[in-house]
Amino acid sequence: MGRQKAATKRPPGMTDVAKAAGVSAQTVSRVLSGHPNVQDKTRVKVLAAVEQLGYRRNNAARALSSGRSRTLGVVTLQAPSSSRGLVLSGIESAARSAGYAVNTATTASLDTSAIEAALSQLADEGVEGVVLAVPLIHTSHRIEQLTRSLPTVTIDGSRTPATEIVAVDQALAARLATRHLLDLGHDTVWHVAGPQEWLEAANRLDGWRGTLEAAGRAVPPPLEGDWSPASGYRNGLILGRIPDVTAVFVAGDEMAFGVIKALYELGRRVPEDISVVGVDNIELAEFCRPPLTTVAQPFAEMGALAVTHLLRSIADPAAVPEPEIVEPHLVIRASTAGPPS
Repeated sequence: MGRQKAATKRPPGMTDVAKAAGVSAQTVSRVLSGHPNVQDKTRVKVLAAVEQLGYRRNNAARALSSGRSRTLGVVTLQAPSSSRGLVLSGIESAARSAGYAVNTATTASLDTSAIEAALSQLADEGVEGVVLAVPLIHTSHRIEQLTRSLPTVTIDGSRTPATEIVAVDQALAARLATRHLLDLGHDTVWHVAGPQEWLEAANRLDGWRGTLEAAGRAVPPPLEGDWSPASGYRNGLILGRIPDVTAVFVAGDEMAFGVIKALYELGRRVPEDISVVGVDNIELAEFCRPPLTTVAQPFAEMGALAVTHLLRSIADPAAVPEPEIVEPHLVIRASTAGPPS
């Protein structure tokens, strides 16, 4: 029915908006691209015409003489994070090298409606493709519709039928950390997990549990954090009061910092009494006390790789998306040692 309607009535174009607003098509383009050299009253007239005609802003950039906006979009969380900053830096650097700008839409939560709004914002801004740097806990008809109309790459392993995946093997990250601690002689390894609505946290939990089970070791009850140092500190206060704990795998470096602080406050030394391994290898990990053993993730490289996949999808929309899984590696520092004798 929608296609029949489109065949009988042409959707409004930029020239229609220009005519309704009494300005040139170039002025419409400037308004819709956020150009600063436009008078406020002109901007208001153009936006009113856009609303009146039902003209979607993403049509603006695509109707320019080049037919391309040369802009990519990124959906990310508002909360500050070293890893997210590195991913965004990698995206921006690779996009700039390819002659693209980057528009970022932040979301305060992982609710479906919030992600829908962020994707809609980027579609309205005329981006040619999107890097989805947040996990898709649940999808919706609207999200699937948007990711079908815009080439989309996810970087945490979650996907819709139309998205392409670029992700780190998070189960392998957990296996590397857990195996390292077992090889040092620890009987078992406790785990401070990330929030389980995050696919990468769930995969790390599975990798940790599977490694212990494969080694015939006891699997302690996992504790859950929210990626923050404060949540690591709270869980560290619990772990530090359990006499049998000698090794802990923490699902994120920032939580590991909190765990170590709590252990020291309880008189438990790292690594003499308890060994700690994190994940991410953020810049501060090397300067922790003691320097943190961690599983490194190539965040900036992941951002650049996502852009490479996205540009390929833009160039060939009919191509079948193929996932690319990147292997992390263990960085051994002074926070791990054999168990106390």
